[in-house]
Amino acid sequence: MVRGLTGMSRLGGITVLSQSTSMRRPGLRLLATSLTGVVALLVGLVGVAPAAQADGTYCGYPVLGAIEAKYRAMAPNPNRAWESKLGCPQSGEKRTPDGRGRFTTFAGGTIYWTSATGAHAVWGEIGKKWGQLGWERGALGYPKADEFTNPDGVGKRQEYEGGTLYWNPDAGAFAVWGRIGELWGQFGYEGGSFGYPTSDEFSISGGGKTQAYQNATLAWYPGTGDENKPGCTSECVVYRASCSGPWAEEVEVFRNLTNGRQSVSIRPTAAAYTDAQDDEPRFWNEIWSCVPYPKGLSDDQGESLYKQMACHDRFADVTGHGGDTWDLEAWRSNQPWSYVTNPIYLPFHECNWD
Repeated sequence: MVRGLTGMSRLGGITVLSQSTSMRRPGLRLLATSLTGVVALLVGLVGVAPAAQADGTYCGYPVLGAIEAKYRAMAPNPNRAWESKLGCPQSGEKRTPDGRGRFTTFAGGTIYWTSATGAHAVWGEIGKKWGQLGWERGALGYPKADEFTNPDGVGKRQEYEGGTLYWNPDAGAFAVWGRIGELWGQFGYEGGSFGYPTSDEFSISGGGKTQAYQNATLAWYPGTGDENKPGCTSECVVYRASCSGPWAEEVEVFRNLTNGRQSVSIRPTAAAYTDAQDDEPRFWNEIWSCVPYPKGLSDDQGESLYKQMACHDRFADVTGHGGDTWDLEAWRSNQPWSYVTNPIYLPFHECNWD
């Protein structure tokens, strides 16, 4: 489950409810303590959680404030809170190492709380991944929502201050955040074209980041200044995938976050240099079955991309070469076919008009 984790804590001044006057008397206090120990011993022997000894005390441990409220809310019967997925508390309330929050550990997970995020439970594979990323002092920070089941009914997610943890049984648990997370969300999150994340985000050359998903790889560049990376001379996001069709080996789509310009880079197969021009509509459909069509393109921009693809294809056939990649830029004007594919003009514009 990769989206966030739940948390626990207590509200600033809330403590365990006061004992009655009689319970404050020394002799009775000693007797009550002895009885609590006997009950705890019996629980350990028979494996059954006791009823709350007193308000705020469960299985022999105090659970306080907002953490207690969350603990009770997670149980089918709030008066038998230990019957929830969390089970019995294993400790009293503690302060988190960063000093911002509180937590209480239970048999099945932990509830974390801060005044900014509230109380949320963390457990399972999502909780394990959160711990690997540094707990509350990592990039994700504290959980700010409970764990949810995704619309597919299979995966889980939990939202944190710095991003979201997603999990499914095939991919495992991974964090999604930042520009890559934004791009992923624009194409439908886990139910969209890219599927679930299958890796952590990691650094790549040029100061960028990349992350693998089930159906594509997503990347972010701060600005390469490299004219060989269309659209990435300033900050941009990219999605790419390997293709299984006869004419495209890989397709990349770039979007410049500074000016909104979009471009497509196609790595053609050897067959594309000789065969694809016989069925350009099929080649076009092959490209967009490999990766999703760019968001926000006008009809004119889409037609210009199509003509650039046809130009590269025919240029490669006419001249015998066309480069390792065919780059299509959506900002190029939509020229007439008589200009785009006329052999007289091909050597001059080389499919890069304007």
